[in-house]
Amino acid sequence: MLELYDIEIGSRLLLGTARYPSPAVLTEAIRASRAEVVTVSLRRESSGERAGQGFWSIIRSLGVRVLPNTAGCHSVQEAVTTAQMGREIFGTSWVKLEVIGEDDTLQPDVFGLVEAARILTADGFQVLPYTTEDLIAAERLLRAGCRVLMPWGAPIGSGRGLNNLYGLKALRAHFPDVPLVIDAGIGVPSHAAQAMELGFDAVLINTAVAEAANPVAMAAAFAQAVEAGYAARLAGPMEPRDMAAPSTPVMGRAFLG
Repeated sequence: MLELYDIEIGSRLLLGTARYPSPAVLTEAIRASRAEVVTVSLRRESSGERAGQGFWSIIRSLGVRVLPNTAGCHSVQEAVTTAQMGREIFGTSWVKLEVIGEDDTLQPDVFGLVEAARILTADGFQVLPYTTEDLIAAERLLRAGCRVLMPWGAPIGSGRGLNNLYGLKALRAHFPDVPLVIDAGIGVPSHAAQAMELGFDAVLINTAVAEAANPVAMAAAFAQAVEAGYAARLAGPMEPRDMAAPSTPVMGRAFLG
């Protein structure tokens, strides 16, 4: 079981709810993914994009846990205010904290992120910060009270997979007991499986499912990939070698003169 802030969750796939072609497709995609946690943008839902109450009815009917996020926030105050509104509207102290520092890559502002995390943790929030693979930023976020980290694989919506394998492996090695969720950049199920094989605890997917030709089928594919990657990690993958190693022993092989 995946444990986030003392809550046990059966699925290691978290799903975003933006950009789906219709509420019906969103509903079926969540079911196909078997996700138990879905992210929700307070700004998007309160803007009436999905008529607010209709969206809430879908979430309630599926029985999933809501993870509000501060998507689109570029300052500490903006993120804190949005998180506080999200707690009031969605009735949860969980928040996926985003403080964006650069518009082209949507890279997190790790300085603002740490400050916002400290403020929100002191206010009783359980913060899941969207961050980079930077080890110092990770340490500061943990000191600020975060018990889960959500490093990016690649820029949001890019579909490029895990851009910095060295950095992500180092992050996993430095914080072996901290739940780490790969968030952003995952494009295809093999990326998700790779993240799980590296030892990450879960992945969060949105664009790769919502913008697929068949979002429901893609959600199911990601569910299978996450399970396969996690099972492979538990099985103990072989280490890569620089030289070939025959799988069939040479000793005892017949010699024809």
